[in-house]
Amino acid sequence: MASTPEESENDKVRSVSVDLNNDASLMIDIPDALCEREKVKFTVHTKTTLGTFQKPEFSVPRQYEDFIWLHDTLVETEDYAGLIIPPAPPKPDFESPRDKMHKLGEGEVSMTKEEYTKMKQELEAEYLAVFKKTVQVHEVFLQRLSSHPVLRKDRNFQIFLEYDQDLSVRRKSAKEMFGGFFKNMVKSADEVIISGIKEVDDFFDQEKTFLLDYSSKIKDSTAKAEKMTRSHKNVADDFTLISSTLSSMSADDATPLKLHLAKFADLFEKLRKVEGRVASDQELKLTELLRYYVRDIQAAKDLLYRRARALADYENSNKALDKARLKSKDVIQAEEQQQLCCQKFEKLSESAKKELTSFKGRRVVAFRKNLIEMAELEIKHAKSNISLLQNCIETLKTN
Repeated sequence: MASTPEESENDKVRSVSVDLNNDASLMIDIPDALCEREKVKFTVHTKTTLGTFQKPEFSVPRQYEDFIWLHDTLVETEDYAGLIIPPAPPKPDFESPRDKMHKLGEGEVSMTKEEYTKMKQELEAEYLAVFKKTVQVHEVFLQRLSSHPVLRKDRNFQIFLEYDQDLSVRRKSAKEMFGGFFKNMVKSADEVIISGIKEVDDFFDQEKTFLLDYSSKIKDSTAKAEKMTRSHKNVADDFTLISSTLSSMSADDATPLKLHLAKFADLFEKLRKVEGRVASDQELKLTELLRYYVRDIQAAKDLLYRRARALADYENSNKALDKARLKSKDVIQAEEQQQLCCQKFEKLSESAKKELTSFKGRRVVAFRKNLIEMAELEIKHAKSNISLLQNCIETLKTN
């Protein structure tokens, strides 16, 4: 299955937005993608006026592993320690719609042809929605990088965009994966240690408190939004069954009620489509945005961790310098290390302030934009429901 440039304008309007403010000098999108079994192959398209690239416009094939490689190289670059590294896109997951399609095939014999066709159309629409969402989150990751004044200049990012062959990104070995797991364990232990260090800047003390509270609230909101979306999907599924049942009753009825049953069956089928669009819009405009900010908040918290680690190193270097002076031994080396840690901490803090301030502004604009668009779509769908009900009533009155 592929997502192509010929998508309708309505589909484009209903995409996830995180207020990227892209600079026209480097524009990136994913106009096409192809799903092959467990893999999705993305076509990454770039238009640029920057002289660092060989051509003004080009497209390259990329896989999920390539995106993860790019993200990891940015996280592991020490010069970017004071930046919020845009969160990596989640791994594509088509298991749920595939399982549902498989179960539908097994239950085909117990369904009428009309029921099976409708259910199949619903599952195909669900699969397409998951596919589009997958493409969008990968696109947002690249657009966040292209809109960042520092990360857009990264050499690995340029290679990712421009190298027109398979990147052949090597997957991490079991040893390397264990090493990453060990690093996370060390990080957790470090967090306990550095949590006892007194914060020297009120700005970061407030940011830490805010992000912890905000993270909890966003996770809770995400769970509730997912529940709301599922409820709308369940209502759409119920409308499908009601429509099929009324249609069957109409086919078997020989009384004047036959026409009314057919009209009601048609009404619920149309209401099903509207309810399905409501669920889809809420998923894209609210639930998916909340999921994105769960990951983005973690990226901001990681920045605070790196700064706290730098602060711990700075304080340890001060202690080491005091010790060296007391013993009159290796004082010059201790002074140099203390100055290095001080410079690193101050540089990281300065950059982190700008990043966290930008993060606040970006999230407010993104939520405002998406909530307004979702409200407009909700009103549109509510008007469609009213119109369908009024038309049905008028039709029944005239018959």
